[in-house]
Amino acid sequence: MSLTLASAPAPVAARAAAGCWVNDVHSALNQTRVLEVVAPENEEEIANAIQSAAREERSICASGSRHSMGGQQFARGETLLDLRSLRRVIALDRHRGVIEVEAGIEWPELIHACHALQPHDPAPWSIRQKQTGADGFTLGGSLSSNIHGRGLSMKPLAHDIESFTLIDGAGESLRCSRKSHPELFRLALGGYGLFGVISRVELRLQRRRKLRRQVKLVNREELISSFETAIREGCLYGDFQFAIDPASPDLLRRGVFCTYLPVEENTPVTAQKQLSPADWLGLLRLAYTDPAEGFRRYAQHYLASHGQTYWSDTHQLSPYLPGYAAALSEAVPASRNSSLVISELYVPRSQLAAFLQAAADLLRARRVRVIYGTIRLIERDEDSYLPWARAPYACIIFNLLTPHNSAGHAASRSAFQDLIDVATAMGGSFYLTYHRYADRARVERCYPQFRDFLALKDRYDPDARFQSDWWRHYRQPPRP
Repeated sequence: MSLTLASAPAPVAARAAAGCWVNDVHSALNQTRVLEVVAPENEEEIANAIQSAAREERSICASGSRHSMGGQQFARGETLLDLRSLRRVIALDRHRGVIEVEAGIEWPELIHACHALQPHDPAPWSIRQKQTGADGFTLGGSLSSNIHGRGLSMKPLAHDIESFTLIDGAGESLRCSRKSHPELFRLALGGYGLFGVISRVELRLQRRRKLRRQVKLVNREELISSFETAIREGCLYGDFQFAIDPASPDLLRRGVFCTYLPVEENTPVTAQKQLSPADWLGLLRLAYTDPAEGFRRYAQHYLASHGQTYWSDTHQLSPYLPGYAAALSEAVPASRNSSLVISELYVPRSQLAAFLQAAADLLRARRVRVIYGTIRLIERDEDSYLPWARAPYACIIFNLLTPHNSAGHAASRSAFQDLIDVATAMGGSFYLTYHRYADRARVERCYPQFRDFLALKDRYDPDARFQSDWWRHYRQPPRP
């Protein structure tokens, strides 16, 4: 059985403005002047924009909610397609547990649509996973980046995708799945928008259920065994938020370990202790000024929430503070003219404690500040052509304070390069597009199929109709 629901498109700031400056939301380090911003409202308008660019021998870049930070959503001097008006819900197949939506829909809208389509179902379908840390990401952007959430035994989002519609360089629509155009399917999952514009997606869902939060403080030496115990007990989600005070021996050692265990259907939802946006801003302020106190308060809050119950879909939603840097600038002089740059490193789980010790030593020596960090698990990705999850890894996320000057950029670049080298030496890797600090040689060490990926990009898109500044940066082979 299929149901349909149409939702009105949200307003888009620029519909066809010439010579626009655009930037990413989080780091604000990718200010780019594009030729124009076009906001198509349907697949026909996407095709028209692509064909118009082809006639004028121009290129296309595509963006969603602009959280990506490595330049993969912008191309200097080209037409930017803002896909946020494509947010209709097309159909829910309640037999298969698959929903089809337009690619510009954001995760909160998607969850709401699942609820609205099944108002009386005692076990409705809803999402399996989404990014943590913020909610305003489009599904198409999430697919193109092959994101993951805090699932303890989940593969990246590519595993949840049944099919998608890809509009190619000729403006033709291709339905891609594991059986139809399978190579394009694999390439576009985590393909960073380089193979066409994704206009609609079929996403695999799971039954919504109730979960009980379990919280405790653990040290890095016992973290992997704690994850393993939680999985054996049946927990579905979990993560670890580590201490960030560089003056403390607990830097990257002590942390808040939080897991979510399924409970009986009749268990009441009791998620009463929650942090408001103002609370989060206060904790962020302390991360800059008094990281020991900030961690103490953060841990205190989460320990007090032990035993609360949540829904499996909405517990993955989290507040985000747009313009957080501006909000902090008045109270925290050290934050002025700066932002947070993210990187995600991967290591075999057996190497996690050693990696965290080496990372703490490295960050102290370089005097680079971690403002926030977390650790999650990921299973091996067997669906995308360019997988970042080549094995069952531990994922370590760092938000580094980066002043917007040459010294600040150099410090973050060197720190992330060193962290990549440490992870690589331990058999790990890094996420490709949070920044462009890794040189081509480092990319190829962690992604040995990268040259083939670029060659297939040239074969499927010989006119380079789909470009990005990230692709331009890495397309040339490393110097000998």
